[in-house]
Amino acid sequence: LATFSVTPSTLLEDDCLDRRFYRSFAKKSLSLSLVAVKPLLIFYIPKVHAKKMDLLSNLPNEVICHILSFLTTKEAALTSVLSRRWRNLLAFVPNLHLSDYVFLHHEEGKRERKGVLQSFMDFVDRVLDLQGVSTLKKFSLKCRAGVDSDRVDHWICNALRCGVSELTLSVEFEDGYRLPPEIFVCRTLVRLKVRHGLDLDLHVLGVSLPMLQILLLRFVNLRSDQFEMLIRACHALETLEMHTIEWLDTSVTVSSESLKTLSLHSYGCTSALTQHPKSISFDTPSLVSFVYSDFVAEDYPIANLTNVVEAEINLLFTDELMDRARASNIGDEDDVYLKRFCNVGKLFIGIKHVRELYLFYDTIEVLNLCSVSIPVFNNLKVLGISSEIDRGWQEIPNLLRNCPHLEHLTFDGILHLKTEKCGDACNCISREDKGRSLKSCPVRSYRSKSLEEQGES
Repeated sequence: LATFSVTPSTLLEDDCLDRRFYRSFAKKSLSLSLVAVKPLLIFYIPKVHAKKMDLLSNLPNEVICHILSFLTTKEAALTSVLSRRWRNLLAFVPNLHLSDYVFLHHEEGKRERKGVLQSFMDFVDRVLDLQGVSTLKKFSLKCRAGVDSDRVDHWICNALRCGVSELTLSVEFEDGYRLPPEIFVCRTLVRLKVRHGLDLDLHVLGVSLPMLQILLLRFVNLRSDQFEMLIRACHALETLEMHTIEWLDTSVTVSSESLKTLSLHSYGCTSALTQHPKSISFDTPSLVSFVYSDFVAEDYPIANLTNVVEAEINLLFTDELMDRARASNIGDEDDVYLKRFCNVGKLFIGIKHVRELYLFYDTIEVLNLCSVSIPVFNNLKVLGISSEIDRGWQEIPNLLRNCPHLEHLTFDGILHLKTEKCGDACNCISREDKGRSLKSCPVRSYRSKSLEEQGES
């Protein structure tokens, strides 16, 4: 226990205490004990003689429930031993965090013990029975193989009936798990996060998520028609983050008038002969922040990204295609195949109004191999470029020429692949064709992270 002094004004500023608790000590300066329960959670307990007053028990129910909401549900349930009055307060805690991993104390091998998973399922049942129809703000459920899928459905639907606004699900079953269709007609959801497998059947009840503003998807496979139906039903959607995504179709469209932040990290197509998508379209006129990492598509028919202010682009080639493109004896057939990807220029035309742009090393080489015509970035003030020892720099001079108002330039690494055209970017080989060299690039600040690291060492 650490003892410190605090005034009533300090109490009022803390989120854990409400005004009624403040008013009860309005004219006092207290000596309090600080009890560290978790790194982000503290209890404020007045340090007085127990015979005079048990101030912890005198805290309003709302304050206690607010404190308990920072704990996992298992930890919150354990506090019931502190007082009889605390035994039923779990029913009014607005946030429930249920995890079989936490329930098992992170112990290796405990999961396989007889009856352990059954005790976890019984615990969740009791918590939700105690919760009844009390309003929920956040509901988080994480479980893996061995948990009954029917009970998982029941738990999720129970949270939906309680008007939950933030729903986080990580259900990792060996044979997959299909989310209850009730999720996609919930009128109270504001934030939805799904991790590990996303099996949708949106045609059962349809889709209507009028309040959803944030959608986060991790480690999922998506059919384009289901994905597009889902996005169209989210009229208030502002943030869409998709990480470690695999498309089950070769053509995908991201269309939303309300979307402001988009982060897409994909590993291409899984059902096609190549991982490279046939086409990717972005119809997002309100988008401000754009992060895109995927195998380069053959076409970008729609690139409505005119209001994007900051962008991060990581375009990939498969290793096989990269080797074919670099071959010195490239044939007509290979050349024709590479030209199929020259439409990536449409994507860069779509983001030509950005103010901040970060390009990964694969993107720089893709632009060169596809003979992309780089647009002029008249608004670009900040440019970041990452480098890798097996990726070329041929396209960097052309890029810098087309950034007339660039102010800040950062290289994340300076080692790169030595190529015939590399002389345009550096002095790593002799240059005979001086006309291609970049004579000047006026910027206010230049930074090379690799040089800084070398200086530090």
